[in-house]
Amino acid sequence: MSNICYRDTIGDMARRAATKYGDKTAIIFRDLKISFYDLERLSRRFANLMTSYGIQKGDRVAIYAYNSHYYPISMLGLAKIGAIQVPINYMLNADEIAYVINHSGSKIFIVEDILYPIISKDLDKFKTVEKWGFLPLGDAHVPGGFFNLITEMAAMPYDEPQVEVGAEDTVQIPYTSGTESKPKGAMLSHRALMSQYHSCIFDGQYETDDVSLHALPLFHCAQLHCFLMPYLYVGATNIIMHRADPLEMIRLIEKYQITHMFAPPTVWIGILNHPEFKNYNHRSLKKAAYGASIMPVEIIKQLSVIFRGLKLWNYYGQTEMGPVATILKPEDQLLKPGSAGKPVLNVETRLMDDEGKFVPAGTVGEIVHRSGHVMSGYLNDPEKTAEAFEFGWFHSGDLGRFDEDGYLYVVDRKKDMIKSGGENVASREVEETLYQYPGIEEAAVIGLADPKWIEVVAAVIVPKKDVTLIEKDIISFCRERLAGFKCPKKVIIVDKLPKNPSGKILKRELKETFASS
Repeated sequence: MSNICYRDTIGDMARRAATKYGDKTAIIFRDLKISFYDLERLSRRFANLMTSYGIQKGDRVAIYAYNSHYYPISMLGLAKIGAIQVPINYMLNADEIAYVINHSGSKIFIVEDILYPIISKDLDKFKTVEKWGFLPLGDAHVPGGFFNLITEMAAMPYDEPQVEVGAEDTVQIPYTSGTESKPKGAMLSHRALMSQYHSCIFDGQYETDDVSLHALPLFHCAQLHCFLMPYLYVGATNIIMHRADPLEMIRLIEKYQITHMFAPPTVWIGILNHPEFKNYNHRSLKKAAYGASIMPVEIIKQLSVIFRGLKLWNYYGQTEMGPVATILKPEDQLLKPGSAGKPVLNVETRLMDDEGKFVPAGTVGEIVHRSGHVMSGYLNDPEKTAEAFEFGWFHSGDLGRFDEDGYLYVVDRKKDMIKSGGENVASREVEETLYQYPGIEEAAVIGLADPKWIEVVAAVIVPKKDVTLIEKDIISFCRERLAGFKCPKKVIIVDKLPKNPSGKILKRELKETFASS
């Protein structure tokens, strides 16, 4: 007997949404509107196309594209046949992409037209690819040897695939950034993502009447799994932007009466400082989320005033957690500034020392989790998997502390902790202090090698427009607020900070750039 009557998978989620919400608009991309009913039909067509090309349960299909409706369609379609989506970071070069494709064993590689030139001369490096797909969102011609995803899908039937799919089957393998070693493929099951969606919906207060804007990259699990997919789950309308652009985000808020959006602090700052911002009506925006880095208190206050009582949520987690683990809710934004909040509905979070013992409130330890969200393991890497789950908890690699009220504060990444003169310095604490300085727009604190101190605390700073910053003034400002060993010994002024597509500052690049400073 088929298990379709009682199962709870990503593909089933789409079918139920189609039944409940029917002709209501699910997705708007550019001038295209897709109802929940049509989203289900398109997902089935995608599934049947993949089946026609020999994709079976457990096979991997990679998608290399900017944002569009084809991201959720491919995710839902593959889920229906028990196949696995491998999202590709569009900032990678051809060699880096080839590593992910070959390591994942992807059999089909779907490439958006605008990204094709990046890999066009290196197709021979993709050893596992058996079939090439082309996604022509522009006017580009389909290269020889590629199938046209849009026209091929249009020829497929709407029949629902009859494949036995279970909750523990892997549905997506996103790859970690590879900051410490080669990227690792985190195997996310239907169980993990459905559990994570439940947590986001409950703790993030998602509602059917919301209109959510999705501007950050969908290859990243935050935008896809914390926001787009759960919002489809509850029947909300979702506006998908091809690529994030502050001015276009400002325009779309007014055009579609957006009620909710997610962006990292750097993007929120860019929106507030945009010269066109004041020319648009933003009263519809009632909910907003951020993550990836701390939100300066002054920016929180600005957002609340400018958007007239805007409710803010801070999401914290890891790819391996699907990705959310804790959330700081609106009522706590100013009461607990800099906090990552409390564990969400389906997560347990503790702090652990190197011997596997839990540490008390106020003491720094590694942040560890137990949850239905957590990945099944790293693909083809039992050693790293065992390391990640040591002592029966998932190890985040982040250091944190709980306050007396049970709120989590992320101190730093283990690898980002600065050891200066024998003292540990948390870069996040120094950054929070720097954001209080009136002329600073963005700041990143790193450790740089030093013959005397081993490492020195260095602040890399972007000034606000038309502001001239003086190094000694910034250092004096910090000395009034921090212990001496925590104060920056170097201040480096730059025009901008390097970031990944999700807005997270790339500290490794800063360390490499200023290693000889």
